Amino acid sequence: MVYTYKTSGTCSSLIEIDIENGIINNVKYTGGCNGNLQGVSKLVKGMRIDDVIEKLEGIRCGLKVTSCPDQLARALKQYKAQL
Repeated sequence: MVYTYKTSGTCSSLIEIDIENGIINNVKYTGGCNGNLQGVSKLVKGMRIDDVIEKLEGIRCGLKVTSCPDQLARALKQYKAQL
């Protein structure tokens, strides 16, 4: 299942997450720092949702209160809440 999340407070504007049985198969960001977000996407591939949330939640980007990795954690929390 592909879950789409509109980000807030970051350079990226959208995250598409392919999830199957609680495992992340793929993450695709629209916008943002391309190289860094490709790296984040590859690092979380094959991970359990809860593990990704634990690792990425609360990461900040400069003076912003959020970041693209934090937005991924928020997206996954929202996905879980809708199950």
